[in-house]
Amino acid sequence: MSTPKLNRWTGFIQTISAKEPEVGMTPRTAVWKKNKATLWHYPSKNKKYKVPLFLIYSLINQPFILDLGPKYSLIEAFTSSGFEVYLLDFGIPGYEDKDLSMDDYILRYIKKGVQRALLHSNASEISLIGFCMGGTFAAIYTSIADEPIKNLIISVAPIDFSVTPIFSEGVKMLQNEEVNFEPILDAWGMIPPAYVKRGMKLATMPISYSPYLSLLSHADDEERNLKWSRFNYWADSHIPISAAAIKQMIVDLEKENKLITGNLMIGDRPAKLKNITANLLAVGASHDRLISIEQIKPIIDLVSSKDKSFHILEGGHGSLAKDGKAPGYLENWLADRSN
Repeated sequence: MSTPKLNRWTGFIQTISAKEPEVGMTPRTAVWKKNKATLWHYPSKNKKYKVPLFLIYSLINQPFILDLGPKYSLIEAFTSSGFEVYLLDFGIPGYEDKDLSMDDYILRYIKKGVQRALLHSNASEISLIGFCMGGTFAAIYTSIADEPIKNLIISVAPIDFSVTPIFSEGVKMLQNEEVNFEPILDAWGMIPPAYVKRGMKLATMPISYSPYLSLLSHADDEERNLKWSRFNYWADSHIPISAAAIKQMIVDLEKENKLITGNLMIGDRPAKLKNITANLLAVGASHDRLISIEQIKPIIDLVSSKDKSFHILEGGHGSLAKDGKAPGYLENWLADRSN
């Protein structure tokens, strides 16, 4: 075997057998806690913008993908550019949290977290950035918010559930009431992370195996191997999900598509997208196998925002910071609307 090939195989074996990599290294302070959730504050050493950022991630993975490591941390990139950043980390729920609903996450966690961030930052307005289902929740919350939301960014976040490229036959069966998952969900209480992981791998095959081929192609590059280790560590960081939240999302979003029809209720308030007047940036990814552009784009026509745009990102579901900088379209859009 030639020396380059030997070096690649050696690097490959060392990388996949290494201990868990260090992630989440941007300095931060906990400013609010509720149950398992924590609101983290990331100060900026050269604060330039009056409007802080409030980040909301999905329920099925841990949010350290937003702070993966030096040069690949979106949070670090934002703070370096002069933004004050808050991250709502929902934490890892236990069986005692099986009754947490979508309403709870939006009213008891997101709403309260935003209130705390506004108080802590002494800001008069705030920007929300939601990723994946965190973006869906951010849009729902903004539609009922009393708090001053100046900017709303949703990144690869499903809005229209009538278009479901992944598991489309299963969704049709739900809509036609041919299947009913509620008895199973009631019996489980919590969806174990192993089941979440299996579902994601099923949805992304053969992409779930391609990272290992990618690693092998550059396994003699120590820096790229470290980035790969961190990203792969995050990709396997699935966490449990409460059955109550899953049931509500299945019925209200996937089955009845209430966010699009305008019939969604959160608590006692109608969550209508037309209520949204914040500046809106919706982002889809051209190579995303989980969330299609068609699932995201309808929000543009349904909100009442005067300033609204849609951006197609060249990449996949996890495309974020690179070389220590936030994507140019994202940083420029926020910079123009944060003072």
